[in-house]
Amino acid sequence: MRSADPETQRKIINRLKRARGQLDSVINSVEDKGSCREVVTQLAAVSNALDRAGFLIVSGAMQHCITDPETAAEEEDGLTIEELEKLFLTLS
Repeated sequence: MRSADPETQRKIINRLKRARGQLDSVINSVEDKGSCREVVTQLAAVSNALDRAGFLIVSGAMQHCITDPETAAEEEDGLTIEELEKLFLTLS
């Protein structure tokens, strides 16, 4: 995640923290025998927040690879186009 600009990094962290809070709500709902509708709605929100964070991460990596492919390839966590494509497809 070194290639993400500070604003993108902030957005990713916010989404992940939101997902963590939503997951805590799901767990509490299940433990408290909450309604099926409530649990599924909260679980869908967690899933959506995680998907959005994943897309931000992959799109940031794609932008970095496109704008500076040589540097991206040399980095420890550098990804090839094929690896980026696989990562993107795992989210879809």
